[in-house]
Amino acid sequence: MSYPVTSQPQCASSSYQTQLSDWHTGLTDCCNDMPICLCGTFAPLCLACRISDDFGECCCAPYLPGGLHSIRTGMRERYHIQGSVGHDWAALTFCLPCALCQMARELKIRE
Repeated sequence: MSYPVTSQPQCASSSYQTQLSDWHTGLTDCCNDMPICLCGTFAPLCLACRISDDFGECCCAPYLPGGLHSIRTGMRERYHIQGSVGHDWAALTFCLPCALCQMARELKIRE
């Protein structure tokens, strides 16, 4: 005699909570590190290449469409920093030198 299946077996999900943090420095705290600030002001593409290299990506990534956006989003994901893709886009679109300096300071602090 067969018995009908009345419930499906359930997988044990192992979800975990990660503690989200903030950036160590604010977007407009550019003067906290003057060498980074000067590089971000006068040579932002050089700073972007350095950030990309320090993050473990190809130094040409900033020249690709969306390259900086993906690095900033990847940085937030790796370090569990609060934010969203929209915030990343806005920071890099409207405050590029400040966003680059913030990313460089974050990598320097986390090394």
